[in-house]
Amino acid sequence: MVNAGDVISVIGPSGTGKSTFLNLINRLETPTGGRILFDGEDTSAPGYNLNRLRQHVGMVFQSFNLFQHMTVIENVMLAQTVLLRRSRQEAYNRAMELLSRVGLSGKAFSYPSSMSGGQQQRVAIARTLAMDPEIVLFDEPTSALDPTMVEEVLAVILNVAKRGTTMLIVTHEMKFARNVSTRVFYMDEGMIYEEGTPEEVFENPRKEKTRQFIRHLKSLEVSLEDDSFSNLIQSIDGFAEKHLVPAGLHRGMLAVAEELCIEQIYYKQKDHGKITLNFEYDKAKEEIRYRVTFGGKPWNPLEDQSVAVLLLRHASPDPVYYTDESGNHVEGQISL
Repeated sequence: MVNAGDVISVIGPSGTGKSTFLNLINRLETPTGGRILFDGEDTSAPGYNLNRLRQHVGMVFQSFNLFQHMTVIENVMLAQTVLLRRSRQEAYNRAMELLSRVGLSGKAFSYPSSMSGGQQQRVAIARTLAMDPEIVLFDEPTSALDPTMVEEVLAVILNVAKRGTTMLIVTHEMKFARNVSTRVFYMDEGMIYEEGTPEEVFENPRKEKTRQFIRHLKSLEVSLEDDSFSNLIQSIDGFAEKHLVPAGLHRGMLAVAEELCIEQIYYKQKDHGKITLNFEYDKAKEEIRYRVTFGGKPWNPLEDQSVAVLLLRHASPDPVYYTDESGNHVEGQISL
């Protein structure tokens, strides 16, 4: 449910249906199931007036979609005169008001081709607002922009949000999403996987995929059964190469595998069963958290002062052992 005044950021990996979600709301795509209600009416019902919907729901696209043969002022006036039946003078006055709000009144008689991407996107926002929509949908409004132009567009969107406009914003700008939103939708697997306030989603996500996305985590799970040592090492080497893991962290991962899993657990705990390693690489913090799980009776592999344990503690100074109903576990952290 989207309530009046909500500013909802829609985040998540590419290809999970975020843009499709907006297109369905604005009926640019036809839903194959379910219902979308606007003011209590099902927008996919036979005979529903889509023009009425689009007069109330505006959309700003990634690629501006300005008419290149028209001046800026003509772009902002056109839909007002055609759909809202405003006089040219009324449309002109409203267009100039909005161009002033987005900082482009001086470009009113310029053509889009003479403007930067950031300026064109601000014109697209003014054109959408000129229709006085109740809801504005932003589909990755900064994705086609040079990084130097992103901030100017985000500033305009933030200003629109402060005026109480209801908005849904598909964005990869996490800092912006956190600052502008009243609620956040995290999408994965073609659905809203988790939702909450910015504080809930960004600081304390409830679900694992959300946590990994928010914290930019890369994970690896590998198992050691029989004497498949080479497969274990190859998996770690491949993960480190794929994600550009720094050499110091890579060596630490190998120490966990070789010293803890092979030397200390595999050879010393005869009923260990399958030994499972989970690594979680936080690129922003340049650290790796790991968990090793194995079977058998409760046994702490960190208790003795073997060479293997000393080498492990050199790579990961404070590993912790515990046991529960699922087996024995060692957890720790590797940092540069």
